[in-house]
Amino acid sequence: MYRSHNCGELREAHQQVQVTLSGWVQTVRDKGFVIWADLRDRYGITQLIFDEERSSKEIMEIARSLGREFVIQVKGTVIERTSKNPNIPTGNVEVLVSEIKILNKSLTPPFTIEDQTDGGEDIRMKFRYLDIRRNPVKNNLIFRHKVTMEVRKHLSDQGFIEVETPYLIKSTPEGARDFVVPSRMNEGQFYALPQSPQTFKQLLMVGGMDKYFQIVKCFRDEDLRADRQPEFTQIDCEMAFVEQEDILNVFEGLTRHLLKAIKGVDVDKFPRMTYDEAMKKYGNDKPDIRFGMEFGELNACAQHKDFGIFNDAELVVGIAIPGAATYTRKEIDALVDWVRRPQVGAKGMVYAKYNEDGSFKSSVDKFYDEEDLAKWAETTKAKPGDLICVLSGDANKTRTQLSALRMEMAERLGLRKKDEFAPLWVIDFPLLELDEETGHYHAMHHPFTSPKPGQLELLDTDPGAVKANAYDLVLNGNEIGGGSIRIHDKQIQATMFRHLGFSPEEAKAQFGFLMDAFQYGAPPHGGLAFGLDRLVAILGGQETIRDFIAFPKNNSGRDVMIDAPAPIDGTQLKELHLKLDL
Repeated sequence: MYRSHNCGELREAHQQVQVTLSGWVQTVRDKGFVIWADLRDRYGITQLIFDEERSSKEIMEIARSLGREFVIQVKGTVIERTSKNPNIPTGNVEVLVSEIKILNKSLTPPFTIEDQTDGGEDIRMKFRYLDIRRNPVKNNLIFRHKVTMEVRKHLSDQGFIEVETPYLIKSTPEGARDFVVPSRMNEGQFYALPQSPQTFKQLLMVGGMDKYFQIVKCFRDEDLRADRQPEFTQIDCEMAFVEQEDILNVFEGLTRHLLKAIKGVDVDKFPRMTYDEAMKKYGNDKPDIRFGMEFGELNACAQHKDFGIFNDAELVVGIAIPGAATYTRKEIDALVDWVRRPQVGAKGMVYAKYNEDGSFKSSVDKFYDEEDLAKWAETTKAKPGDLICVLSGDANKTRTQLSALRMEMAERLGLRKKDEFAPLWVIDFPLLELDEETGHYHAMHHPFTSPKPGQLELLDTDPGAVKANAYDLVLNGNEIGGGSIRIHDKQIQATMFRHLGFSPEEAKAQFGFLMDAFQYGAPPHGGLAFGLDRLVAILGGQETIRDFIAFPKNNSGRDVMIDAPAPIDGTQLKELHLKLDL
């Protein structure tokens, strides 16, 4: 056998035990008459000792030839360590080596395989298999495994059945771009990789599998952002014979279970907030409610003076930044520059200091007196010592800009605490969104989302006012899950397709299989999908999902380790009936 014990389990109780260990050489320290080597595997590190008095000449020679990341097997006796290391669990013992075998040599790695490595992100992505040996990455992957196991256990205990759905499906025009796969056997035809298993899980409800889940890969060929992957993992769930309240209760239970099992945190409250309320109070539909700084709309108390910037604005809105009244002019100017960045897009910022003595000092003292500024403070819930920051302009853009400032200031002030968890349901989303460029409506979630009860008739008269029977679960300012009650009636689904611009022929060509299934007794149903990558990262106290994915893509969607995507040869192109015009 290659090992009797792993490199993380030996303790003082194992003294004088004969052991066999295998692993990678972390470091070698040669003092001439004595050599120490740290042997590492997934479980930890054990120190090996070779010395001229107790080790053969042959073993000493092999020990001196060892390099970093050599794979070796040793046999020896566990002895007490003279110079103990309290920083590792095996630090009180070492193994006096009596036999050693080099299983595989290693080139010198391009970066150190240590917690604090000298390798930059690009080189570590290229040699990801080496990066996985480091504790931070290894522990993240183990952490992800624990989360997925808890998900499977909890949902299975709740009566859910895991069912696999196809990866090679039909391309649909709704949502992001599909990744397409040419069919060799069907010339000129293509599969698509699923953006989600949406229609299949609805068909499973028609099939009577009333509680389904799947931990599933999904794919979207969309423009990438810093923390988005072209392939991602969902905890996909669907239930039949349910209303919105049933689904919210079930997945509150799952979230509560994960926080307790993984983090030891008890969460009792899952507040609910409408989409309109979230946008008005926080400027986005996934607010972080671990801290305050709620928006105060100032139109009524700021548009009565001769300050044209405010008077001409659709919205004047502010937040109170706690304790920031002590900011210097230079620090405030830096904030103004921050909101003017292209990523935020504000034209400027007005501020008012609410001093500890109750007085005010603002950048618009020429136009507003202390009575006016006191109303600003009341509206933004500012306290003495706070800094009131005000933006104005188009309502939607201004809310987005102020939301960015709110999150930035919370980060700077240490208000986004990694060990604090604040879940929130956002409900009553608009069913449709208007595309300002085309003038057409599209589904805010997807075309299978049901309108709220009693609002179907509004589709013909005021489609923008229709609310969706949809909900998002937000955790610490991140959307970790979203879903809806689905349409299960063929005629209502046809009406929805019509409002989304599908002709009856287009709807039948794209979704005829689902419409047909609805004619065979489709039950009321709904569901939710968690983004597993994001959920694991938040539970792990980090922001970057790549750290919790074994082999992630970079920001350009490339796998730099295997150099993909890559060209394919002419023979494959011919078999797939493809021609490239280069």
